[in-house]
Amino acid sequence: MTYAIQELVIRHVSPFDTEEITDLVADAMWDGPVARWLHPDASERRRLSPGYFEIFVEYALQYGEVYSTADADDGRMCGVALWFPLTAMIPPPRDYERRVKEVTESAFDRVQQLDAALEAEHPLEPHHYLAFLAVRPGRQNEGIGSALLDRHHSRLDRAGLPAYLEANDPRNRDLYLRHGYRVRSVIDLPDGPPLWSMWRAPMA
Repeated sequence: MTYAIQELVIRHVSPFDTEEITDLVADAMWDGPVARWLHPDASERRRLSPGYFEIFVEYALQYGEVYSTADADDGRMCGVALWFPLTAMIPPPRDYERRVKEVTESAFDRVQQLDAALEAEHPLEPHHYLAFLAVRPGRQNEGIGSALLDRHHSRLDRAGLPAYLEANDPRNRDLYLRHGYRVRSVIDLPDGPPLWSMWRAPMA
């Protein structure tokens, strides 16, 4: 089956969509490899995921660039990309440590390990950072993620700016490889899954 991805409307998101974006990101990522490492218990993981992702959604709406696309029939958001333009200093998320401790409960120590591992590999040169690319379950494998990537990559290429991200499973890694990313390093979490730090140079 083919999909008319060119007909997707990729739009900037207003701050009023915080809850909908959080719902989508949590729905797409609550059962991923890193989420399972943070919270091995499925019911606990499902319960706590929205509060964790809400921190980053609010942060992206304040300091980042957020794109989404919605279903043409019911208007429900089906894909979202959260980017941070790290070409200048931006402040950290408000009350980050306190909020993470509250919403992750028993996983707080592992969240700290995750943050430290990601920070150790994060490049220092100016770039745009893709924090999350989420497509709602049931709408995956339709090219929605690729369309969202292409939307921002076209801007980066015109500006001559690179992009950086961490892929959390081989399938996502391979998607990013097809979009011009290259693996910089493999991030190993203690007794956890690998993550791939990936860099995309601007294309002419």
